[in-house]
Amino acid sequence: MFKFEIIENSSEKWTEIVNKSSTYDFHHTAYFHKIDTLFDSKLLVFSFQESFIALPIVIRPIDGTDYFDITSVYGYAGPIYNFEENYDETELIVFFKNSFIDFCKEQNIVSVFSRLHPLIDQESIIETLGEIVDLNKTVSIDLNQFAEVQRKEYRKSLKSDLSQLRRKDIMVREASNKEEVDAFIEIYYETMDRVSAASSYYFSKEYFYNFLNNDDFTSKLLVAIKEDKVIAGAIFTITDKIIQYHLAGTTEDYIRDTPMKLILDEARLFGNTTKAESLHLGGGVGGHDDDSLFRFKSGFSKDFKQFSVWKYIVDQKIYDELSKEKAKSNFFPLYRS
Repeated sequence: MFKFEIIENSSEKWTEIVNKSSTYDFHHTAYFHKIDTLFDSKLLVFSFQESFIALPIVIRPIDGTDYFDITSVYGYAGPIYNFEENYDETELIVFFKNSFIDFCKEQNIVSVFSRLHPLIDQESIIETLGEIVDLNKTVSIDLNQFAEVQRKEYRKSLKSDLSQLRRKDIMVREASNKEEVDAFIEIYYETMDRVSAASSYYFSKEYFYNFLNNDDFTSKLLVAIKEDKVIAGAIFTITDKIIQYHLAGTTEDYIRDTPMKLILDEARLFGNTTKAESLHLGGGVGGHDDDSLFRFKSGFSKDFKQFSVWKYIVDQKIYDELSKEKAKSNFFPLYRS
C-alpha cells in the first residue's frame, strides 16, 4: 500500500529515513535544515513497503499573500530514495508526483525551487514536474579507485606544488583542540573579508563548534600547520558514500603557498580509508576553466559532475499574477526578483 507522510524537523524519523537512503549528503539531514534556514522545513516521504522517495523542503510564506513557495537549503539537496532489490519503482514515482502535486495545492504552494545533487540520480524522480536546468560543473574524486590512480589524474603542476609544500615542512592533521578550531574560524573570517563575501557567510563561532560535533553526520576539520601555527583549514563532512568539501580558508600570509592543495590531498587519502565512494569538491562560479576556483579544484580530478536546479510552477495563474510587476529575467521564482 502506498503511503505519504509529512515528517517534522523535530522528529527522529527524519534521521531514520535519511540514513536508510541509498545515497545522501549532509544537506539532506534534519540538523542542516535546522541551522540553514529560519523557515519551516519538512521531509516529505512517499513509500511502498520498504521502498521510498523522500524530499526535504523549506516552505516560505510569500509576503502580503496567503500563498507559499518551496525552496531547498543552500548546497546540494533534492530527493533521496531507496528502492528494494528487484522492485520496479515506476508506480512509486507516479505516486510521488501525484501526491506531491496534491500537497502543493492543499498548502497553497505557488512554485518549487530546489538545488539538486550532482552525485545523486534525481532526474528520473522529478522529470515532467517543471524543468531541470543545468548550471555549472562540479569536481569529484572517485574514491573507488586506487590512490595511485587518483593521483595520476592530478594536473602536472599540482603534483609539483604538493612536493614543494611538503619540502616547506607544512603538515596537515585533524584539528585536535579548541585553540586550533578557533584559529581556523579566524582564518575563515579573514578569507571571507578577502573575497568580500555576503554577510550570510559569516557564521558565529557556535555554528562551527556545533557543526563539528553534531549527531546527524560526521565532520572533520583538517588544518595545515607551519611552525606550530595554523595557516589554513577546511571542514569536510562524511556521510555513508559522500565526503563533501565544505567551509575553508587560508591566512593572508600563506595564500601564495596554497596550502589548501595539501589539505585536499590529505582529505583524499583519508577518504580512501573510509567506505565513502566520492570526495566531492564542488564547483566554482561558472564551472569553466576561466573560473579560478573551478580551475583550482579541477587540478585534482577530471571526474566532472553536472550541477542542476529544479524549477516547477504549481499554479501558473497565481505565479503570473505575483510576477506581473517584475521585469522579465531568468530569476526563479520571478516574483522574488
